[in-house]
Amino acid sequence: MAGASDPSERLPDPAQEARARDLFKEVRCLVCQNESIDDSEAQLAGDLRRIVREQVKAGRTDREIRAFLVQRYGEFVLLRPVFSAGNAVLWLAPVGVLLVGGALMFGLLRRRETETTELSQDEEERVRRLLEDD
Repeated sequence: MAGASDPSERLPDPAQEARARDLFKEVRCLVCQNESIDDSEAQLAGDLRRIVREQVKAGRTDREIRAFLVQRYGEFVLLRPVFSAGNAVLWLAPVGVLLVGGALMFGLLRRRETETTELSQDEEERVRRLLEDD
């Protein structure tokens, strides 16, 4: 784990260090993007780990630290963003697409069942002649 790679950066209080490490797992490395800052070797991840440790050492709550990081880097910095009015479309769009797709399929299948095709008199006559020829 990159978060524990340099012992000199660790907080002297084991409880504070454990809290910081838990927060590292929730914060996205802005360089790697699919890794937490705990797993990342990027320099920016190291900077973010230092910021989190400083905030923990200053006595800030986990919520305050997350809010600080979001204010500074945007909501993308959180690996698991919270549901809010600003990102509701992103959370609800897949459900909406499934509902609309299901409704369209249901409508098309139902319409297909109820449609009947009437033969014209010419077509009926042709079918009758074909059946008689056998």
